[in-house]
Order: sequence, then C-alpha cells, then structure tokens
Amino acid sequence: MAERDVREALTEKISDVEAQMAGPHFWEDKNRAQEVLKEHSRLKAELRDMEPYDRGNAVLTIFAGAGGDDAEDFAALLFHMYERFAGKRGWNMRVLHENENDHGGYRNITAEIKGAGAYGTLKRESGVHRLVRISPFNAKKLRHTSFTMVEIIPEFTKVEDVEIPENEIEVEYTKSSGPGGQNVNKRETAVRVLHVPTKLSAHCESERSQAQNKERALTILRGKLYRRLQDERIKKVENMYISKTTEAEWGNQIRSYVLHPYKMVKDHRTGVETHDVDAVLKEGELDEFIAAEEKL
Repeated sequence: MAERDVREALTEKISDVEAQMAGPHFWEDKNRAQEVLKEHSRLKAELRDMEPYDRGNAVLTIFAGAGGDDAEDFAALLFHMYERFAGKRGWNMRVLHENENDHGGYRNITAEIKGAGAYGTLKRESGVHRLVRISPFNAKKLRHTSFTMVEIIPEFTKVEDVEIPENEIEVEYTKSSGPGGQNVNKRETAVRVLHVPTKLSAHCESERSQAQNKERALTILRGKLYRRLQDERIKKVENMYISKTTEAEWGNQIRSYVLHPYKMVKDHRTGVETHDVDAVLKEGELDEFIAAEEKL
C-alpha cells in the first residue's frame, strides 16, 4: 500500500474513533472509553510519524505578549534559547524579520531553522510561555509576570501543498526595521502579506528584492495556514473530552520559567520540571522537555 493510501486509511480510522468519542454515551463505560482514547492516541502517533513536514525545516516566530518591556525581553531570551538548541542539533538559524525595541528585546521575531527533523522536533513548542522574575525594568525591583507566544510552522517546499487565492491576500511593502548604511536598498524591500479571511500575516526582509521577500513571506503564510488547520482539528477533538480552564493571560500557557522567589522551569502539559533555569534559557537544554512532549 502506498504511503498516501496508508495515511488516508489512518485518517479514516481516526475519524471513526472521533465519531465514537463524540457520542452522547461515550463515558458511560469508562473502561471502554479509556481504551478508545488510547487507540486514538496510538493512531495519531502513527499519523504524525508519516507527516512529511516533520522531517523538514521549520519557521519560528516569537511574539511578545502581556508584560511590556519584560515580555519583549522574554521574547529575546526565548529566541536565544532556541538558537542555542538549534546549534546543538547542528541546525542553521537565519532571521527573516525582527521588530526590536531599544533594550534589545523583541516585539516579534521570525527565523527559519534549517535541519533534518527541525519541524517535527519543535512543533510542540508552539504555545504561550510564561516568565516570573524580578523585573530589571522596574526601579522598585518588584516581581513581574510576562508572557510570549511561540509559533512553530513547517517550511513548505511545494507551493501546491496549501494554495491561497490571490484575492484573499493583501501585500504591503515597508522599510525594514534594521539599520541603513551600505544595505539601505536591501532594507527598503521588507514585505508583509496578510491573509484577509483569517487575519494571519507574515513578514520577510532578509532577501535582496521585494519579489524574493514576497515569495518567502507567502511561504511562511502557507505554513501558518497549515498549522491553523492542524490545530483546529486537534482542538475540535480535545474539546470533546478535556475540561477547559480559563487563564488570566493568553489562554493556557504550556511552560513556565520562574526565576523568583525560586528557580524552576516546568512544562504544564507533561509535568517535566528542572531547577537549572540557566541550562534551559542560556544553554538551550530542551531535550528532556521535547522528549516528554513527543509522548503526548
């Protein structure tokens, strides 16, 4: 059986299981329900293993959330954390777009990560990350909580994988956020593309022409749309049997980094935690977290 046929068969099986889970009497037999959930997880794992983009490159975007300068500084800390993790894996990382503040923090930053298995390894890092520390931007040295959003999408190599009608796209040409000097012409070719129906957007300023930046931004946008479709499907299933809680900021955070009053990094999905915060944030030691994520 061809790989495509196997994937379609798995998808059909998953749909059948999800239909059972959506039934009004699903939880009446708890033992049977647990077996169905295990089967669902197994089938999803098999399908993930066949996911073609898992073996390819990734595009990382980090958005500063609630927390002002602290959140933008946190975005920079996370970017350098992933940069060091990528370096340990022998992957190459190149910034495509950055919106930097006056303190070396980022309002947002996008980078491509080139290396075998980059997307499959990092895709579960997507979500809200939370930092608790004594704010270096507060004269009273008060404890501060800030949030950032991490987004990992696949790098698309074939345009036909996700087609976007031309009439659904708006394109803006802007000046780059970087310095001028010898690269001033290059710096004036930054492109932002917006997918009007979903309001998803992508920026690129790393290439040498507007046309190149536009094509690169469209590639990123296709990845964002692909990721949204995947997330919506997963969320639809999870809402059938997982009780939801409401968080004060940005929904459910996936990981917390606490620097005060104690030191700890904890993943809220897997329960994995460590007190060696410097190893995680400064050295990119994420293997234990990622290994646990892959078992979800």
